[in-house]
Amino acid sequence: MYSLLLAIIYIAFISLGLPDSLLGSAWPSMQAEMGTPISYAGIITMIIAGGTIVSSLLSERLTKKFGTGLVTALSVLMTAAALFGFSMSNSFWMLCIWAIPYGLGAGAVDAALNNHVALHYTSRHMNWLHCFWGVGAVIGPYIMGYSLAGGLGWSSGFKTVSLIQIIIALGLFASLPIWRRLKTTVLGEMSTTPTPTRAPILKLSEIIRIRGVKFVIPAFFAYCALEGTAGLWATSYLVLHRGISPETAATYASFFFLGITIGRFISGLISDRIGDRNMIRIGLGIMTAGVFAVWFPITPNWLCLSGLVIIGLGCAPVYPAIIHATPANFGKENSQAIIGVQMASAYTGLTLVPPLFGLIAGRVSISLYPAFLLVFVIVMLVMTERLNKTVSKGY
Repeated sequence: MYSLLLAIIYIAFISLGLPDSLLGSAWPSMQAEMGTPISYAGIITMIIAGGTIVSSLLSERLTKKFGTGLVTALSVLMTAAALFGFSMSNSFWMLCIWAIPYGLGAGAVDAALNNHVALHYTSRHMNWLHCFWGVGAVIGPYIMGYSLAGGLGWSSGFKTVSLIQIIIALGLFASLPIWRRLKTTVLGEMSTTPTPTRAPILKLSEIIRIRGVKFVIPAFFAYCALEGTAGLWATSYLVLHRGISPETAATYASFFFLGITIGRFISGLISDRIGDRNMIRIGLGIMTAGVFAVWFPITPNWLCLSGLVIIGLGCAPVYPAIIHATPANFGKENSQAIIGVQMASAYTGLTLVPPLFGLIAGRVSISLYPAFLLVFVIVMLVMTERLNKTVSKGY
């Protein structure tokens, strides 16, 4: 039964990644068909991000009232409904309406599942589960690309992913008795301490006052700001500043995400022995090396291109390790509330910072790309070390 629940959680993490890149893959076809400006994709993503932030902040209240299993199932079903709504939309305003449940579903399930794994499973599974998120993020655009190439249209791509999400949601609903039965059971690699069930629901102001939270929030913001900026602007930097062909640049930019996925698989093999804190330090060290490799003005450009892969490998362990360490750093009774705030902070960084760099690149120079990334590496290093010191000293 434990193995079955673990398999369900892995599938749920794939479902988290499936919708993430769909809009970007389909938007050129969608905006041409609807006659909307290409920039309007930003409006939709902002609505989705807003819903995600709201549901992340509400995740503690929802999870304590309904349980992780039910919140996960309902969230996946909500996302499936939103994707089906996208497939049926023939105007921009309809996309905006369906973007609301799209975002609300994503934030709640992300925070609920991450907290459940942080409480009950080892760091190994946290890394591998986030690796499976990467698998979902790769499958989604592939499905959309297949639909577009086959002449089925972008609506077919959304419908296909919606159907997959519905099947996953039905499996999650069927698994609810397992979630309830194993809620406080020690099995396999699960924690020896049951999850608290009657802890008070914390207000945002109370969460921020918890010792160390003021350091982990900017650390999470900085991580997602770096990941989002690195992925979005890599191709433009390589083409416009380094003079690399668009085809080569696009290939290596995609290798950044491949580096994250492979890195999380490798991290899962060693994280239990090394520990979350050291995994974060190793990741930041590799990230720094990657940024400098991208920055060095050396030709030919093999070092710069390799640097993107190295940055991805460095990113790999940081996100899972920060989440997995949350119960140990702040107490199991506070972990769901704090992970919800961490998720909200992450989505805020992912939403606001990449467009900010776009403004900087347009008004100053895109050559600032590696320096901009390095700023966030430094912020992460300072904040995580301050967090470690604060938690260790107990004040």
